[in-house]
Amino acid sequence: MFTRVPAWEECKFLVSRKGISTAWAGHRGYTRGMMPKLNTRLLRVAVIALLPMMAAPLSFGWGSKGHKIINHLAVEGLPADVPAFMRTQAAIDEITYLGPEPDRWRSPAEPELNAAQAPDHFINFYYADMIGKLPRERYKYIAELTAAEITHPELAKELQPDRVGFQPYITNEVWERLKSAMRDYRQLKAAHQDTKPVEAAILFYAGWLGHYVADGSQPLHVSRDYNGWVEPENPNGYTTEPGIHSRFETAFVNAAISEGDVKPLMTPVHAVGDEWTDYLAYLRHTATFVDEVYQLDKENGFDGTGTPESRHFTSERLAAGASMLRDLIYSAWVKSAEPVPEWHYTPEKAHTAMTCPCAAKK
Repeated sequence: MFTRVPAWEECKFLVSRKGISTAWAGHRGYTRGMMPKLNTRLLRVAVIALLPMMAAPLSFGWGSKGHKIINHLAVEGLPADVPAFMRTQAAIDEITYLGPEPDRWRSPAEPELNAAQAPDHFINFYYADMIGKLPRERYKYIAELTAAEITHPELAKELQPDRVGFQPYITNEVWERLKSAMRDYRQLKAAHQDTKPVEAAILFYAGWLGHYVADGSQPLHVSRDYNGWVEPENPNGYTTEPGIHSRFETAFVNAAISEGDVKPLMTPVHAVGDEWTDYLAYLRHTATFVDEVYQLDKENGFDGTGTPESRHFTSERLAAGASMLRDLIYSAWVKSAEPVPEWHYTPEKAHTAMTCPCAAKK
């Protein structure tokens, strides 16, 4: 008899830091008695298929439903002075669809893509802060983490850049892509030229940006306690077993949270000042809720439809993501009208231009 192997979206959390979960045995109602021959075979397949995931912490922010809620509410809440094409139903539908897009890039069918972008979904501030103030550029950050590996050899594994994560870096880079495309839109519009191609780019960048901003509102995406309490002290008796991550952000959201719960908790529109600084502050604020996630989980707040407290907490976190995404998209539009700074010669820029001639034109 043919037995269906669980789909990727349904089984991706079955691998943890402690190995392959035996949750296969209960999947779709299969009992242990029905699987004496299949269990080992399926687990072997799972190990092979999911090995690329084990280089970095597993983190799939909010699941498909949560990501779509955040993107949908953000784009629906954009002020009236953004371009009209961004407020059409077709645009809203596309940006909503793109909310989970980077998680679709995490299939074992594309292992190199998965390995390259998996660390973009999180940042482990416990280790990132060992280098001091975070530099704004990704490669300077990598260099400083690498230097820290040398000065802290006992933490060399934990300080590897792909284990510490790049969350604020990918967010900043996609936001700047969005701002650049919006600047091109302004120029084409002013010249009475076709804007359809750049409109498509803007919608993609806005939807793509939404995924990482949403990840940034999930407390377990900014902590080393991302899937079980790992601190040396555990006075509150928080769970140390894997499973809390997906239980909170996916299973509970699917069972208990609706868009109507989230929308009333959004903050008023507020254009960000310096994107890097404001977004880091947003991530730092998210990190203050790690203990609350674990306390709610201890009280069974993420079982089934949870409790009023766990539903409000989760809705508030989703609303924070939607509010920040809306504000970042709006800020990209406002700042796209600013003049582009002139390029001034420096030895560092000259070296960049030699290695990439296109850089000299920027």
